[in-house]
Amino acid sequence: MTGKLFIRTFGCQMNEYDSEKIAAVLAEAEGLAPAASVDEADVIVFNTCSVRDKAQEKVFADLGRIKHLKRANPDLMIAVGGCVASQEGGAILERAPYVDVVFGPQTLHRLPELLERRRASGRPQVDVSFPEIEKFDRLPPARAAGPAAFVSVMEGCSKYCSFCVVPYTRGPEISRPFDDVIAEIAGLAAQGVKEVTLLGQNVNAWRGEIEGEAADFAELLRYVAEIGDIGRIRYTTSHPREFTQRLIDVHAELPGLAAHVHLPVQSGSDRVLAAMKRGYTALEYRAIIRRLRKAKPDLSISSDFIVGFPGETEADFAATLALAAELQFDGSFSFLYSARPGTPAAEMEDAVPLAQKQQRLQRLQAQLEAQAHAVSEAMVGTVQQVLVEGPSRRNPAELAARTANNRTVNFAGGGELVGRFTDLRITEARHHSLRGESLDAGR
Repeated sequence: MTGKLFIRTFGCQMNEYDSEKIAAVLAEAEGLAPAASVDEADVIVFNTCSVRDKAQEKVFADLGRIKHLKRANPDLMIAVGGCVASQEGGAILERAPYVDVVFGPQTLHRLPELLERRRASGRPQVDVSFPEIEKFDRLPPARAAGPAAFVSVMEGCSKYCSFCVVPYTRGPEISRPFDDVIAEIAGLAAQGVKEVTLLGQNVNAWRGEIEGEAADFAELLRYVAEIGDIGRIRYTTSHPREFTQRLIDVHAELPGLAAHVHLPVQSGSDRVLAAMKRGYTALEYRAIIRRLRKAKPDLSISSDFIVGFPGETEADFAATLALAAELQFDGSFSFLYSARPGTPAAEMEDAVPLAQKQQRLQRLQAQLEAQAHAVSEAMVGTVQQVLVEGPSRRNPAELAARTANNRTVNFAGGGELVGRFTDLRITEARHHSLRGESLDAGR
């Protein structure tokens, strides 16, 4: 069979990575090529996210918008994967009976056989099981789609924060074997990849065996840094409970480790952190950041915040504002609390009015945005080593590059710079990007 595949991805970078793998699996098994739009697809895949209620409802709304395509073409296959699929399972078929296949994050490699069984039997197929690490053994070799690539090093989460559905939708923490991770990165480097981002729900919880010895995430980073042609390494998302001194020390040791860490804090209030079951205090979090900045003084720190957690008081929120100001977070994400079915926090009493929560969120976002812009302004006049990723989205005649602290810089330059590191002088700080001018011919 040959045909067209359309994938819509919701949510996090792990889902983006999984969508790349879904496309690779279906290209190899069924010869499916990317479709420019949902209307011309023979197979439609929604790779879903259930972290927030709005994301979950958006999936069902989008499914409703393609129902007419199934009526017009009964041979069209519609598959729902990701975390909503894992959480809802067969219940998705009750709300959207025209869906053909439901699969979880750990069973994406089985999608070709699930589609084949659907065609042969005429019955919808559901597989949201958690086979340990099996999917990585069944995926085609990674293919580079540019100079930067994601590489998943571990799956799942075993932290069980009271608000979070991820342990239930992606299963417990499972680390990929060291040899597999290194082989994938080496293969990408051979295809011209210059920057890798190591992915995991709690990426710094990675544990493995290297040459017969137990190893942690810090040791994995040291080995990745030895791979030729990989000039920059990033990782996301970290958890404060796993942020060891060994990992902090690596930031001082490895010049190729990007000067940026994303470390979710969620709240500045110890009372709220305890209710969230985060496993650390605000003081302990501050200590991690202080030690990181001592190891790498130019380090950029971004974070995640949840506003309006059940029972959050004005004093709790004030503690969050104070922590964000003190630590000068750069480019952080903040969201209103969204109750997820089956989590302990969903059962907590919550008397705070929605309007008050929304007002708090606006205050925090305004403060975080001002802090991020101040960092951008301070970069004006400096020289930054950037990786040139390709044409600028706003102006294809220009190039777009990424700084070590994860900012996009648009600049005038020749196509020969794409896929290389080059030095830019930052000339202007814009709302969500920088402008720069090239200083060398790249390398």
